Amino acid sequence: MNKKELNKKELNKKAFVSLTSDFGAQGQGGGLMEGVIMSICPHAYVIHLTHELPPFNLIAAARTLEQVTFLPVGAHVCICDPGVWSDRKSLILETYRGDWLLGPDNGILIPAARSLGGIVKATTIESNNKYIRTKISQIFQGRDLFAPVAAYLSNGVSLDEFGPIIDVNNLVGSIYDEAVVIDNLVYATVIQISRFGSVHMNITYELWKQLELNHKDSIEIRHSHAESLCLPIGRTFSDVAEGEPIVLKDDYGRIEMAINMGSFAETFKIKIGDSVVFCI
Repeated sequence: MNKKELNKKELNKKAFVSLTSDFGAQGQGGGLMEGVIMSICPHAYVIHLTHELPPFNLIAAARTLEQVTFLPVGAHVCICDPGVWSDRKSLILETYRGDWLLGPDNGILIPAARSLGGIVKATTIESNNKYIRTKISQIFQGRDLFAPVAAYLSNGVSLDEFGPIIDVNNLVGSIYDEAVVIDNLVYATVIQISRFGSVHMNITYELWKQLELNHKDSIEIRHSHAESLCLPIGRTFSDVAEGEPIVLKDDYGRIEMAINMGSFAETFKIKIGDSVVFCI
């Protein structure tokens, strides 16, 4: 295989882009971003992971972007940016798996970077470079800055072309950290609530296994808006009767609390960002 064929093979391997935002499924934002990408990189394969993030909810954005670990290696754009065109930076993070994460420097990219093996290099996107739209909107960086940059990355443009390399220690910290264990208590945070009202925590499978919680029948949960709950630990929703609560592994590598055929979040008045303590 000659050098030209190798370059073509590498280019095609990288030509995958995912888009995540709080634009809403009925808005045109996602489609416009895809159109910009396709005009620059016609061979790119673009998917819309979701445009239904809760508006301005950085925790939900970070949690959703974590799930690009299930997607092919590529450029993953996440737009949830209450501070658009403030002093915050626009970033590209190169990860050890080989992906690029693109979005604002507000902490939403960091959990995904962790799940992809960590950050190899961080670059800021200069607003005056040749790889963004010349007429750039003050409020729609997704279309005019992040989409074209994702397309040019997919076309093989070097990361160094988009702006200066920055020290990863100078990035805004993760919008949430992993759950911690102190004195037989697991201090966790709600990082997602599904449309069914299931409550997803920042507790990984690995921590759950380390604490040997799979071998317990139940666990005590404490939350500020409710009395202590003793919830059964199960494998699937139907392990309990309809209307009954349960704790189980979710389908994205973390732990969730749910009600079979009901809403745990609504029943117990829990929202994204709330603290929950698991007593082990």
